[in-house]
Amino acid sequence: MNLKKLILVLNILFIDGCALTHSASKSMSADLIIKNGTILTMNANKQVIANGVVVIDDKTIIAVGSNDLLATYSSLNTIDAEGGIVMPGMINTHTHVSMTVFRSLADDVPDRLQRYIFPLENKMVSTEMSYLGALHGSIEMAKSGVTTMVDMYLYEQSAADAVKEIGLRGIMTQNIIKYPTADGENAKAKIDLALAFIEAYKDDDLITPGFGPHAPHTVNAEDLKLISALSEQYDLPVSMHVAETEKEFLEFEDKYGLTPIEYLDSIGMLNERFIAAHAIFVTDSDIALMKERDIGVSHNMVANIKSAKGLSPALQMHDLGLRVGLGTDGPMSGNTLDIIGQMGYVAKLHKLDNNDRTVMPPIKVVEMATIGGARAIHRENELGSIETGKLADVVVVEVQSANMVPIYNPYSALVYSANASNVATVIVNGKVIVKNKVLQTYDETKSRQMMIEFSDRVRAISKTL
Repeated sequence: MNLKKLILVLNILFIDGCALTHSASKSMSADLIIKNGTILTMNANKQVIANGVVVIDDKTIIAVGSNDLLATYSSLNTIDAEGGIVMPGMINTHTHVSMTVFRSLADDVPDRLQRYIFPLENKMVSTEMSYLGALHGSIEMAKSGVTTMVDMYLYEQSAADAVKEIGLRGIMTQNIIKYPTADGENAKAKIDLALAFIEAYKDDDLITPGFGPHAPHTVNAEDLKLISALSEQYDLPVSMHVAETEKEFLEFEDKYGLTPIEYLDSIGMLNERFIAAHAIFVTDSDIALMKERDIGVSHNMVANIKSAKGLSPALQMHDLGLRVGLGTDGPMSGNTLDIIGQMGYVAKLHKLDNNDRTVMPPIKVVEMATIGGARAIHRENELGSIETGKLADVVVVEVQSANMVPIYNPYSALVYSANASNVATVIVNGKVIVKNKVLQTYDETKSRQMMIEFSDRVRAISKTL
């Protein structure tokens, strides 16, 4: 090759190299990319993106769309969904996660609350128990695709420590009740615990502290008014059992001539910071009032039918525009903490109740499990859908297992076919906490062993009740 040809070849190689470098520089770097998934965005249009891509930087979703995005964004950390369902993290809008230590104890026993739960709690609840139970329950939720919980229990700061350690998002409300309990002699002592918890966890990325008055009939009006004022002062949520039993409904009717909902409104409790758990025994006028006050509602189907309490008119509430999410209640009530396991019951029982197989279609149930839950906690601008600018709480459900093949409708597959074991990947706040069905943030065998050892203590004490 003569000198002129050599120079020409070198020039061509130089120009091509510069072009490649320039092309590569146009690709924007991201912390995490999910590709090859069917994305259920749960946005306002319920957009579904086949062979879609989600791009995450730090804690935030920065792009959602087709695989064309792969030409624009690159990442050293890419998750191949392998055709799986990519959905927003599910939100458990009501539970008592620390009660995993009592799961399967005294199931189906009449008057279980008075005969077993309260006596066990008085003897056994401690900061250690609250932490251990919450740790174990958080592992269960994480592996089943729950990324946010609304919790209420004793020594709630200890539970919050565990939830944060696993890497979940939690609205953690300190239980407040007028009776003496392990964490305080009266409601005011527990309000003080709540205030200390708020100080410890203010401005935390994952944990939102709050107030958890037990129920309208177990907290005095004076204390409820104080809780409402403090909630407004700190701009923090209140989670409460409301209209859960017929006995409660009749008691308020007899004592005040009001429904439990009307009573709470009369003392100023109902507002946009309030999350009502259960809401089974509510009237049409109650529902109108709940909508007017813009409260959140947690529909706990499985726990309610297991205890034979009744069926909440959650479908009616949803269709009237109330903020309705799904909850499991505590693991001593519904036994499991996954929202996927709730969804089929929610769809089927409402169909039966209405004698109409067309009501509560799967897309509506998935909505309640995701963006509906975000609305119930008034965080729909941050959570509940896969949209640019929202916090990166994302779940990948695999579709390789026998129960997930074939899929003609991804919503139907989630509600009627899927179970917790199909969850493959879980991302909270941009961090992968479950990968290939394995928890990344804690040694599960350690938690399991601690739980087994604690259960021996529970057995010994329960025999004395």
